[in-house]
Amino acid sequence: MPSMAEQMADQLGGWRGLVESSIPVVVFVVANILGELRPAVIASVTVALLIAGLRLAQRRPVRHAVNGLFGVAIGAAIAWRTGEERDFYLPGILYGIGYGFALLISAAVRQPLVGWIWSVLVAGGKSQWRQDPKLVRTFTWLTVLWGVVWLAKVGVQAGLYLAQQDTALGVARLALGYPPYVLLLLITVWTVRRATGEEPERVPTG
Repeated sequence: MPSMAEQMADQLGGWRGLVESSIPVVVFVVANILGELRPAVIASVTVALLIAGLRLAQRRPVRHAVNGLFGVAIGAAIAWRTGEERDFYLPGILYGIGYGFALLISAAVRQPLVGWIWSVLVAGGKSQWRQDPKLVRTFTWLTVLWGVVWLAKVGVQAGLYLAQQDTALGVARLALGYPPYVLLLLITVWTVRRATGEEPERVPTG
């Protein structure tokens, strides 16, 4: 099994992937505060396209760049059509609600989504964990944890959306984006490695 650091880096796209996926949203938030909605939309989509193009030119993996570009493009199109800056964040809010409920439902029917995602992304498509009651329980409570956290953070954003707090919504999108995701991913990797009998990596102290 890949090391914890390798698994984290792969799923996040490394620090570069983290930064690049956040830049278009930061550009939109800042540009919209300083100016008008449509220039902000144009700026964010342009930056997302440039990042994706740069990754292609460097022959680097484009999965994270394409995902980011897709999300930005949909939100930008809706905001452009409605003229409401908060609609830029609407697709992410709806996706988060659907993803959160899907996680909880999968745990309730004993088909924890985190386990199946682990099978695809880490275990090479193998699903032997289904025959191990301990791993089934582990993936079930991890799936519940992911679902609860996901619905909590999207609930904050939905509340700001309904309250028409556009600037606060942009800040919340950034603050509640990768930090909870990184923490959940770290907890998941560490917990599964313990459950499978692998010694979790020690963090160097000096």
